[in-house]
Amino acid sequence: MTRDLFALTADLVDIASESFAEQALVERIEGELRDQSHLDVTRVGDNLVARTTGKRPVRVVLGGHTDTVAANGNAAATVDSDVLWGVGSADMKGGLAVMLESAARHVDPAVEVTYVFYAREEVAAVHSGLEELFVARPDLLAGDLAILGEPTDGSIEAGCQGSIRARLTLVGARAHTARAWMGRNAIHRLGPLLIALDEYQPRRPVVRGCQFHEALMAVGVEGGISGNVVPDRVSLLIAHRFAPDRSIDEAERHVRAVLGPFLEGSDSVEIIDAAPAAVPAADHPLVEALVLRHSLGVTAKLGWTDVARFAARGIPAINLGPGDPTVAHTAGEHVRRDSIKRTWDVIDDLITTGAGTV
Repeated sequence: MTRDLFALTADLVDIASESFAEQALVERIEGELRDQSHLDVTRVGDNLVARTTGKRPVRVVLGGHTDTVAANGNAAATVDSDVLWGVGSADMKGGLAVMLESAARHVDPAVEVTYVFYAREEVAAVHSGLEELFVARPDLLAGDLAILGEPTDGSIEAGCQGSIRARLTLVGARAHTARAWMGRNAIHRLGPLLIALDEYQPRRPVVRGCQFHEALMAVGVEGGISGNVVPDRVSLLIAHRFAPDRSIDEAERHVRAVLGPFLEGSDSVEIIDAAPAAVPAADHPLVEALVLRHSLGVTAKLGWTDVARFAARGIPAINLGPGDPTVAHTAGEHVRRDSIKRTWDVIDDLITTGAGTV
């Protein structure tokens, strides 16, 4: 009999696992996985991989991160009827509960399954536990389809947008503010550029049936020396989210083309972070079967998720998990019982039936 996944999610929420402090939760998960004789369990740092070892021709990877953002007065799980409140409830301990139950229940699955519980997703990419696994043990992550348990309320969010962060530096000339005309205010030079960014019309391309919505905007500014000095330098942090019909190089060229008219000789644009987009995998046979059997909605993932890491290695990937993504990272983060059940029904069906018949 399936465990009460709502209660299991509450138990997992009560085990604090802020980024870099996931060890207690990892120990709990590892103990449960090693009790399953049908699984081959490997630990790499604070990452756990449990694999079935049968002879099925298709392997599905179920992945989920164990860390959460910092609690905001919501460290402990609170249940109100069929709603569970608490940090990580939506992002993504409901998804971890589904994975744990699947690992315990599916002893002889219709597809081989790899369960990946990885650390440090909520922080800078350089710390990613999933990337650590791809570097140290890529063989453990091989598969025909990856499903990331990011919150989608039990529907499918296919692919993801890429991300670029750039630092724009504009140069002026210092002067005393009492004789401002003798200098050139670098901060004032931002005016026309900020107006252009405010009026920027983002693309909304449709890629494999999924509509994406790009963005290009200023997200930070730094400049000024003191209250009596005309500033001779200002830095603007630019964020660009781009659809999967563009590579990182193409997206970077677009950013530079937008900023170019506002640059002069000593100005500069530095790309400080870039992550690729992922093309939607909604046309994968397993995904198509699930969509038809469960009447699932399929939309574009407008944020960035680790599906991009799998896609970059040639493994089609989708996002599918319980919880509303719009409440993730908020003080009001929560997950509903029916959302967990809806996700379980889809994952259970996939592993029990595979592509099966529609």
